[in-house]
Amino acid sequence: MRAAATAVAVLTLLGLTACAGGPSLETRAAITASPGDSRDLAIGSAGFTESELLAQMYAALLRHAGYRTHVLTVGNRELYEPALEAGQIDVVPEYAATFADWLNAKNKGSKAPPVASPDLGATLRALRRLAGSRGLTVLQAGRAVDQNAFAVSAAYARKHHLKTLSDLGRAGLPVRLAAGDECVQRPFCAPGLKKTYGINLTAIDPKGVGTTPAKQAVQNGQDQMVLTTSTDATLDRFGLVLLADDKKLQNADYVLPVVNRARAGSERPAAALNRLNKVLTTADLANLNEQVDSWRRLPADVARNYLVSKGLLPQR
Repeated sequence: MRAAATAVAVLTLLGLTACAGGPSLETRAAITASPGDSRDLAIGSAGFTESELLAQMYAALLRHAGYRTHVLTVGNRELYEPALEAGQIDVVPEYAATFADWLNAKNKGSKAPPVASPDLGATLRALRRLAGSRGLTVLQAGRAVDQNAFAVSAAYARKHHLKTLSDLGRAGLPVRLAAGDECVQRPFCAPGLKKTYGINLTAIDPKGVGTTPAKQAVQNGQDQMVLTTSTDATLDRFGLVLLADDKKLQNADYVLPVVNRARAGSERPAAALNRLNKVLTTADLANLNEQVDSWRRLPADVARNYLVSKGLLPQR
């Protein structure tokens, strides 16, 4: 029954938000309303492992603070962000730089210059300005960051004394990169690796971002480097290690909660959610992802166990 009710709720949500492009006449007043403190909060998840884990942790922390919570899985930002504006979803886990540029493009079109950068402070200022005009409040960024990252085999790193992307650039080695097709044009992928680090990219092997075939290609020496993410917990399995982005090519995609101001913008939900930001690290998030994806544990169980281990929830 619970699963069926959730499915109905999601279908209803999709229908209500499919045509949304900004605050409606009914919700526009919420932009200037006093910060709300609804006792019943819907937490949105984008449907991939990390988002589900974060949503479950947000829900558990808010329940512990006295709120009634439930998690709604809505597959993409195009659907859940209008629902967040409308108050059909009250809280979502987001990524500072990605969400800032997404809202900016929503306001000004897909060709708008980016507002996000590797500077977290500047990115948050831009994000809060954009979000505030839509009735949303951006809470504090945590310690965890999920951004593009580049890995090589541990043996390759040892042989060439590589710890950073700058080391790879200075080495002048020919590098075939396993990545997605879009890497050729994206400024934070091939163009940035060449311009910022002077890396000698000879080809892009279109195997996708952090896919098993992409990692295997680096493991077996077909490629020298793979594009993945900073919370990828499977690198050890393939004998891979990340090279540090020491010149900060990547944008500040720190994890943070975004809330509907009129329903969850008061200090109490913010205080409950900020407790997680003080402890959750990038390495922690990678480990939690691994528990779900590799060990086949339920996100809700993994989320609760983590919160208990950090003293944020009591033992049952």
